[in-house]
Amino acid sequence: MTAEWYYVGHYGQLGPLTLDDMESLIRDEVILRETMVWKPGLANWVPAIQAIELGPLFIPANPNIPPAYQPNTTPPPYIPSAPPTATAAPDPSAANFGAPTAWNAPNYNYPVAPTYVQIHNYSNGMSDRSRVLAGILQLILPGVGRMYLGYSAIGVIQLLLFPCGVGAVWSFIDGIVILVGGVRLDGYGRTLNP
Repeated sequence: MTAEWYYVGHYGQLGPLTLDDMESLIRDEVILRETMVWKPGLANWVPAIQAIELGPLFIPANPNIPPAYQPNTTPPPYIPSAPPTATAAPDPSAANFGAPTAWNAPNYNYPVAPTYVQIHNYSNGMSDRSRVLAGILQLILPGVGRMYLGYSAIGVIQLLLFPCGVGAVWSFIDGIVILVGGVRLDGYGRTLNP
């Protein structure tokens, strides 16, 4: 199996993952029905329940309910038919204009997909971390400001290098850079608050 699946988690876009990994995350309820997923071949991000490979993984198996009464969350298979014959354009003044047909009937099995703005704000949203607080912490306690922002490795290195003086200078300069806006994202890729 190739790792080609991506999903939008709590810390932004995660992946690539194999189908087995995705199945495990669905089973552990990390990926929910409304979690946005994508893989090469899909035109856009879609809720996980709408992905052909992932949709069947959400069907609850309840042995107490007969199969005929189990919720149907997977779309029916596509059955090709004869090409449509040429017909006259629909009349907008007709009483049944816009009424659901077999081809445009609403599908109530799926949740409403989030808009692009909702996905963008979720995956690249504002951080709950303050740039000013991080800068002040970095100036007072070497490495702590970086750890507060989510850059734990840099913070630990600065803290370990503090006794020899290099960490103190590096941490002081880093604190000033954070305060003047040189660091715009936290360790999770979200925009820092002022």
